[in-house]
Amino acid sequence: MPVTADLTARALLLDMDGTLVNSDAAVERVWRRWAERHGLDGDEVMKVVHGRQGYASMALLLPDRPMHQNHADNARMLAEETADTEGVVAIPGAAAFLAALADVPHALVTSADVALSTARMAAAGLPLPDVRITAESVGASKPDPEGFLKAAAELGVAPADCVVFEDSGAGITAARAAGMRVVGVGARAAVHRPDALVTDLTEVAVEVPAGGGVRVRVG
Repeated sequence: MPVTADLTARALLLDMDGTLVNSDAAVERVWRRWAERHGLDGDEVMKVVHGRQGYASMALLLPDRPMHQNHADNARMLAEETADTEGVVAIPGAAAFLAALADVPHALVTSADVALSTARMAAAGLPLPDVRITAESVGASKPDPEGFLKAAAELGVAPADCVVFEDSGAGITAARAAGMRVVGVGARAAVHRPDALVTDLTEVAVEVPAGGGVRVRVG
């Protein structure tokens, strides 16, 4: 992974949790309670849940459980997560980064649903992008590329002309499957070998060239 990078694109696609918003404390609280209820090791559960929709994580962790139970459990978990915004804050540099995208085609692509994404972005004091692909928008969770491909289509941009910002293995896998380049954000992203890696969004600069498109300078 390059320490510095200069990427050109026509659109940027942004994950939320771990990328724009630090919600790790809330995610840990909710999922460790879930792990305890099901007799699972909390540390092992936390290795799975980042980036995926809840039902998809549950299917991996409880492979013999009927999927309809996972969906029902996921609905309860989403309500818990939406109500718990204690400690949810913006990733450093996120506000300035989003402000720099005012004239750049961009979209939020998150495994959260509308209620959860709205609550967490508000708790972090960040504006929601106009184009949002949430859990309700797709039939398959990350690491499936559907969300990123749908965002590119809504923006009218070819997948190869998109750069994704992601923190999780599931999200990075999804972006690559969509044929997109990836800027990894934070330590979780490092082990998944994104095209470029930043500690946080203070290390990202966005420029809009006169000829159109967007240039992302990393590092």
